[in-house]
Amino acid sequence: MKKIVKYIFIFLFFAPITSFAQFEQFKDSVVQLYGVVMTADSLKALQSVSIMVKGQNRGTISNEEGVFSIVVLKGDQVEFTSIGFKPKLIKVPTDLKGNEFSLIQLMVTDTVFLPATIIKQRISKEQFERDFVNTKVPDDNIEIARANNNMVTRRLLISTLPVDGREASSQYLRQQSKKLYYSGQIAPMNIFNPFAWSEFIKAWKRGDYKKK
Repeated sequence: MKKIVKYIFIFLFFAPITSFAQFEQFKDSVVQLYGVVMTADSLKALQSVSIMVKGQNRGTISNEEGVFSIVVLKGDQVEFTSIGFKPKLIKVPTDLKGNEFSLIQLMVTDTVFLPATIIKQRISKEQFERDFVNTKVPDDNIEIARANNNMVTRRLLISTLPVDGREASSQYLRQQSKKLYYSGQIAPMNIFNPFAWSEFIKAWKRGDYKKK
């Protein structure tokens, strides 16, 4: 029991010292990084440059005068990026004396070569009008939907597409219901049904029986 009390006393005595030493070490590693971002060719201030600590989701941007300021740690890598300029990566020195580090960052223009575009003159105004009128413009989604929903296309799809499971089961159940309805008696023949003849004549006029 005395040993346990002794160990607890030693821990309580040295814990604040260890924590204070760790805090002082962390405090010494914090660096205020600040400076100016400028173009390398004309030495003009460059605004809205993204300054990010690599590997961490934090950073800042330069103001209208190209000035920036950010808190980093010794040994951090800081990346400067801007549209139209090559990215630049710097490393904060680990053996830096003090807690401030300033720099003037020069950004080099990033040249991008696009493929050449050749512009040719039309031979005549008449040829231009002819090509403009005869140029086929592809249909948009509305025109494609309108063409797929006309009566002829729908009838063709109905006659060629196979039925799905729901339609097949519904058709089978109707046939079974009709068969059971006339169970034990002779089913009527539609050849003597005037309503059936009326529907047949209407279907004939519509062209339902023509070959697709």
